Amino acid sequence: MLLEMTNATQAESFESTKPPTSETPALVVENLYRFFHAGGQETLALRGVTFTVNRGDVVAVTGPSGSGKSTLLACLAGLEEPHGGMVRVDGEVMSRRPETERAQLRAKYVGMLLQSNNLLDHLSVEDNVRLAQRLRRLHPRRHNESLLTPRELLGRLGLAKRVGAWPSELSGGESARAGLAVALANDPILILADEPTGELDPSTARVVLDVLVERATTGSAVVIVTHSSAVASIATRHIRLRDGQIDQSGGVR
Repeated sequence: MLLEMTNATQAESFESTKPPTSETPALVVENLYRFFHAGGQETLALRGVTFTVNRGDVVAVTGPSGSGKSTLLACLAGLEEPHGGMVRVDGEVMSRRPETERAQLRAKYVGMLLQSNNLLDHLSVEDNVRLAQRLRRLHPRRHNESLLTPRELLGRLGLAKRVGAWPSELSGGESARAGLAVALANDPILILADEPTGELDPSTARVVLDVLVERATTGSAVVIVTHSSAVASIATRHIRLRDGQIDQSGGVR
């Protein structure tokens, strides 16, 4: 029944895809549904979530545990498929496509900063950043933007002397900044962050948040899932989820 309710809307949305312009939102989320089955019961993790994020926005997604925040982030990144509705990144439909195509869109447009490590253990810090950029070059955007070299990017994050280090050799703060470098390596239009300061000391947390805000001022859109009021305080907009829906009392503002 859920799929029948959303099929017509999805078909219309897919047909209306247009080439992006300078006014194209970085992220459009329309009527997003996601459900899980446990035994004979169906649990709705997302129920008709709709919002838009423009370049320059820093959006904090908050809500109690189990409200659908992590599921939403996974759908925005194309790591999970919604069962209804759709996600667009820079005008391109992310949802309801084969994983290979979603991976290509992630490489072109999305930077992800995970609560767990962003780094591959068998690669040096520099090679982790280089790999992210190599994936981007396989799927270039419509314009040939110039990217910072891995060493330039790591240097700006205070890791110039750690470019050849293995992830296991990094301190917690260094690991967080190296993971941020990987997230920013492809000059993403959309940055998705999951509790980005959850296990960091206050000094490193401030560096991470300052860089995210700086990227927004240069034209990226930033979406942060967080329980932290300190992290949410940097946002220009807030979305509060409750039971898989936008809480209209705390709503979108």
